[in-house]
Amino acid sequence: MIRLAVRCKPDQAEIVLAELTVLAPNGVEEERGPGYVEYAIYGGEGELPELGEIDAVVGGRPIEVSSTVIPDGWADRWRDFHKPLLVGGRLWLRPSWEPEREGALDVVVDPGQAFGTGAHPTTRLCLEYLLELADAGENDGALTDLGTGSGVLAIAAAKLGWSPVTGYDHEAAAIEASAANAAVNDVTIAFHRQNLRESLPELAPTCVANMTSPILKAIAGHLSGISGETRRNLPAVVPASLPRESAPALLVLSGILPNELEEVAAAFTPAGYRERDRRQMGDWAALLLRRDI
Repeated sequence: MIRLAVRCKPDQAEIVLAELTVLAPNGVEEERGPGYVEYAIYGGEGELPELGEIDAVVGGRPIEVSSTVIPDGWADRWRDFHKPLLVGGRLWLRPSWEPEREGALDVVVDPGQAFGTGAHPTTRLCLEYLLELADAGENDGALTDLGTGSGVLAIAAAKLGWSPVTGYDHEAAAIEASAANAAVNDVTIAFHRQNLRESLPELAPTCVANMTSPILKAIAGHLSGISGETRRNLPAVVPASLPRESAPALLVLSGILPNELEEVAAAFTPAGYRERDRRQMGDWAALLLRRDI
């Protein structure tokens, strides 16, 4: 088995992912770290190119490409590395082969070669916010999950009481994986495929988006009616324009590096949003924004 990995800057991630899904239409493995995103695909001898360590260019800037041989039996051994996780003291995130935890809200997501299980700091930060909002009684209504991935956040939201819950993702494999995970958890969620850089669907009063900062800023532009090109020529803070009627009242945003927090928060100011909280876990951060009435 060969693992072909591509490591790039976060703002190159969407282009790299689009290219890799041509080779692996069922999805890719994703890892994020400070200042980078790494995607990996797997295949047998002759299915993927053995490139070794090479340099490549995306958008005029270099990326790192490497291929490694995975020892026999890796598909069974990955179970050893995926353990259940207790989030916020009461949400039990586990693979299907681990037992339930008494008294905890149970969310089952099996790991695979595509999309995560919810253990990544960006997902955990969002889950913490959702738990706190539910505890505060702010789960009475609909929720939209943008960049749903494996559907972890949408599933947790549905189990916490939000209804209806809808998820959107650019990748067809993400929609398939999310629907399968929702079925395992016995929750009803509508998942749809959409390129969120280009346009937004109708959004619920509560919206969660665990995506890279460039995509979050594109979403901010859609909400404020300001294009990306125009936004680059604006000062950091501008008077709020009138948001469209379907703009969410509450935004939970993650996938942000700590040094990007100010820029991402400012991008939502023209749409009428103000920062209410921020927090960090390791090398990642999240924002809670509320729309001015």
